[in-house]
Amino acid sequence: MYNLVDFSVVDISKSLEERDQIKQLLALSDLDLDPQVDTFIIARMDNKIVACAGLDDNIIKCVAIDPNYRGNQLNLTLLDNAIKYANEQGHFHLFLYTKPENIDFFKGCGFYPIVEINDLIVLMENTPVGIKQYCKQLSEQRKDGAKIGSVVMNANPFTKGHQHLLEYAANQCDWLHVFVVNENVSLFPFDVRLQLVKEGSKHLKNVTVHASSSYIISRATFPTYFLKDNDKIDSAYMGIDLLIFRNYIAPTLNITYRFVGTEPYSKVTNAYNTSMGYWLQDEKVSDYPVITLVEIQRIVEGQDIISASLVRKLLAAEQYEQVKRLVPETTWNYLAENLDSVKKLIRSKGN
Repeated sequence: MYNLVDFSVVDISKSLEERDQIKQLLALSDLDLDPQVDTFIIARMDNKIVACAGLDDNIIKCVAIDPNYRGNQLNLTLLDNAIKYANEQGHFHLFLYTKPENIDFFKGCGFYPIVEINDLIVLMENTPVGIKQYCKQLSEQRKDGAKIGSVVMNANPFTKGHQHLLEYAANQCDWLHVFVVNENVSLFPFDVRLQLVKEGSKHLKNVTVHASSSYIISRATFPTYFLKDNDKIDSAYMGIDLLIFRNYIAPTLNITYRFVGTEPYSKVTNAYNTSMGYWLQDEKVSDYPVITLVEIQRIVEGQDIISASLVRKLLAAEQYEQVKRLVPETTWNYLAENLDSVKKLIRSKGN
């Protein structure tokens, strides 16, 4: 029967008919279409789409099978085709998010759980040793000390506020680990942000700046298509990200503190700071040691609380003297030397 199934790859941004069919198929599984996904591997029988799996770079999303065809070889063949296509695009380390009740199915397809938020979501990867190998590599950066701190930042771009946070944290710790998030919707590319953080903190002798990894989760790629409630979406995203940090990254580097700046403007970031108090410090949510959260006040320049979002607004308005007040010399030197390319980025992304 299933040798009659036709598997193919479609771009739903170019086919409204296939887009509508996939949305209908997803609805049968109580799923929505993820706005980040245009590429789908589909299975057709009798000109009808009976199964689909979406790809967002190295993340498999929107997996659905018509209820009349579940529980058979079609399940495995669909995932096999999705994995093969991802490999052809250069993605070999794959992730997927799913509901906890689907864990056994995806285990049968070669995926392994990393962390789970009960009743909401589980993050899985297509190797039993992926997170372990990452931690092994990370352990080479482990430093001795009674108080090991950490900061996770986007630095889009690196400001005097970021620099103040690192200076304060480094002064409080024997060693400080700084992780720069590879957020693919940032105005400044990851390699530039990483460079600016390194240059802006090189005067601190007890700091290691880490390039981001797949295990520091990007909000831009986090799925929302099967979590209907915004509060549940936020809780799941924050829980997944923070438990990976607490259960894997922190023990590997002996991190016992995490430093953050207060967030007076962004409700999302402020909620994330609040969530850290729960996911990092509550003994009930993890068997791993608690991580003490330290929140410090953001610094002010004139009447302005320094933030990367303010810097981006000033750049868009070409108020460069104002920008210069808010960023370290190292960041300003980069901006001044690359002003034409920065203007193009701002125009292209509307920031």
